[in-house]
Amino acid sequence: MKAVRKVKPQFGAELCEIDIPKIPDDWVLVKVKATSICGTDVHIYKWDEWSQKRIGEKRLPQTLGHEVAGEVVEVGKNVKRIKVGDYVSAETHIYDPGDLTSLLGIFHVGEHMKILGVDCDGAFAEYFAIPEIVCWKNDKEIPPEFATVQEPLGNATYAVLGEDGDVCGKTMLITGDGPISLFAIGVAKVAGVAKIIHFGKYDFNMEIGKKMGADYQVWTNKTTREERLKIVKELTDGNGVDIALEMTGSEDSILDCFQMVRRGGRVTAFGIASVSPLPFGFDYNNGIVFKGCQIHGINGRKIFDTWYRVRNLLSSKKLDISPVITHLFTLEEFEKGFNAMLERPRRSAKVVLFPDKEELKKAKERLKL
Repeated sequence: MKAVRKVKPQFGAELCEIDIPKIPDDWVLVKVKATSICGTDVHIYKWDEWSQKRIGEKRLPQTLGHEVAGEVVEVGKNVKRIKVGDYVSAETHIYDPGDLTSLLGIFHVGEHMKILGVDCDGAFAEYFAIPEIVCWKNDKEIPPEFATVQEPLGNATYAVLGEDGDVCGKTMLITGDGPISLFAIGVAKVAGVAKIIHFGKYDFNMEIGKKMGADYQVWTNKTTREERLKIVKELTDGNGVDIALEMTGSEDSILDCFQMVRRGGRVTAFGIASVSPLPFGFDYNNGIVFKGCQIHGINGRKIFDTWYRVRNLLSSKKLDISPVITHLFTLEEFEKGFNAMLERPRRSAKVVLFPDKEELKKAKERLKL
């Protein structure tokens, strides 16, 4: 089968011919219909400092990719819930059922968790293998180009709703103009957020944010923090937002969120900082303690509560994510997909790859791309 693999410890990846995976007794084999490029894949493609430490040269070669939708073609003898012919996606956090977090029902943050396409071979291929415990059955009416992005859409959904889902009628700041930030705007809109303030800097993606439902937009590359704070205060009767979603990991965005959230409000931390510990000072006492700030770290999705919500949102057609999907390519054209993701200034959001040219053709017709 064809697979996009990280073969050498350097920039780029290669299209390779490898064997179809053999599955253990509790795994399933899936024929890929669509698979999408994530920011994590871009880190590995670039072979930056994070990917060198996280993966390392010794594990190469390795197949990239973790966002996926496909059809089950084989199941192990111990598999009970999933059947051949099922239309599935992968929860990419392959959890250890014996971890304390798993026993407590917090599967997505386990100490011994593995990530598809990061800690093991991924889904940028014609076939991929996955444990049954992290297989999610899709609604057959959801097209592959939507089904493959349920994983990042789930990140956005969990970030917006938090643990209690109490967002209706509230004000929200969403930082960043990458795909997950753009998905979050759409989720916030259908969830009843009263006022969505969107911070970003790339015109192409900001236009998508507007289509997804942002009420107010601020270009961070054209404003100072003082100017942004003034705008947010004016839009919230001087209080600050009820909820701030930090989706970029940048110093400016982190400081924006903690300064612009109201007293007693929530800051959701999703963006991964490029440097940790953070190299800048922060007023911990006044920014968090005396402010009564609630902080919610997001690492993935709630298994499988978030998936259930995402599937229902897409099936209901109340959430239209089509503006976020900007580029479609064959699997063989993966380099075009990565180039689109790497282009600056940004002119892409979500990029989807198709092993089958007919599936690509159908998706282009549906999305009018």
